[in-house]
Amino acid sequence: MTAALELTALLGEDEPLGPRVVALGGGHGLSTALRAIRSYASTVTAIVSVADDGGSSGRLTAGTGVPPPGDIRRALLALTPDRSVWSDLFSYRFPHGSDDPGSVESTDVLGHSLGNLILAALTELEGGFEEAVAMAGRLLGAVGRAIPAAAEPLVLEAVIGGRMVSGQVAVSRTRGGIERFTVGPSSVRASPAAVEAIAAADQIVIAPGSLFTSVIAAIAVPGMAAALDRSEAQLSMILNLITQDAETLGMSGEDHVAAIHRHGGLRRRGTVIVDHSPLAVPTGLTRVDLSGGRGWTIRPARVASVTASWPEHDPDLLGAVLAGLV
Repeated sequence: MTAALELTALLGEDEPLGPRVVALGGGHGLSTALRAIRSYASTVTAIVSVADDGGSSGRLTAGTGVPPPGDIRRALLALTPDRSVWSDLFSYRFPHGSDDPGSVESTDVLGHSLGNLILAALTELEGGFEEAVAMAGRLLGAVGRAIPAAAEPLVLEAVIGGRMVSGQVAVSRTRGGIERFTVGPSSVRASPAAVEAIAAADQIVIAPGSLFTSVIAAIAVPGMAAALDRSEAQLSMILNLITQDAETLGMSGEDHVAAIHRHGGLRRRGTVIVDHSPLAVPTGLTRVDLSGGRGWTIRPARVASVTASWPEHDPDLLGAVLAGLV
């Protein structure tokens, strides 16, 4: 339960206190943002990329046609404040296994996340992926909603160094500047539920994470950027702490912001949160700093974890900064 909801329960109010917040992205970065947002929001909605074609998610999508459930599963767990048998089941991963769809191992449960398997099964039982995600949220006791950015698996394509590269894993691992980035198939459209959540939001948060294959992969779904542009909600972007090998290697903070507009199609500006705490940067990577916001308001703050073994945001510090912007 969020602090706002706890206060509402004490006061006996009909309407929950605190803003309605929507966060977009995928992977670990979105999960961190959701944990931060839980601390001050009355309602939390995660709009999650469904482009992952590797690991357990990729195998399930290739075998069943269900949208990749891995990032959705992580978002649901981030929205689940209390540990339970269900949260343990959704977190469990069968040991070993293969990422090669053609291997014998890839046909069984080895290497699969049990939560991904449950979401695939619920898709059959509930009649659709969004319905499955909603049921999973109820089973977990999630305090917010997770909505897939689209109802079908997304296919990412990028021109990198003059060469066309297809698939989320391939794009994320190919070194070189991304010259063009597209989200397919051509029939894909933003989830109506996601568009509705954006329209009702008081604050929209662009989460940190893999810039192209998680963040822009959600924003660039046809109809999503237009919904963000129409919204009157306060808009915040959480800038990544460091570059990512291959995907954003050598990119500055200005480059990150520019990519959101050029490749994601976003027109409006807001506030970009930039960490300014001491940071140990792994060899070969660089810190992502920002001196010129390209029309965005720069909000410097100490939001990096001081205990993590790899640079990552601290949900508590991040939550305090985000709460002060809305």
